[in-house]
Amino acid sequence: MYTRIMIPVDLAHKDQLTKAIRTGADLARHYKAPVTFVGVTGVQPTPAAHSPEEYSRKLDAFAKAEAEAHGIEATAKTIVAHDPMVETDRKLADAVKELEADLVVMGSHIPRAFEFGSHGGALASHSSATVMLVRGD
Repeated sequence: MYTRIMIPVDLAHKDQLTKAIRTGADLARHYKAPVTFVGVTGVQPTPAAHSPEEYSRKLDAFAKAEAEAHGIEATAKTIVAHDPMVETDRKLADAVKELEADLVVMGSHIPRAFEFGSHGGALASHSSATVMLVRGD
């Protein structure tokens, strides 16, 4: 049913993605579908990495570790945005098309009083892929 799964990750908050990653991995094994872990980073240093190149190395290592831990085929795709706050929704939608992903499994944001919006909600509105939002860690 699903042939390629995309799992967006934020390496600065990877400890909050356990449930989403486990769900994506379970679906990948069930459908024998490869997974691509996608991370969006900026050109400026962040808590996750000092440069896009360092972020890419860390995301590659993360994907390899998750593949081994869950017994799945997985790769990584780093996307560099000049302004990740503004560009993440569009960059993720573009990645869905480029990867030809037909399922996106992503952690939902933690509900708070003041929010900028949901990347998952935006992706579901602007993508032909099925988008599964997973609450909790």
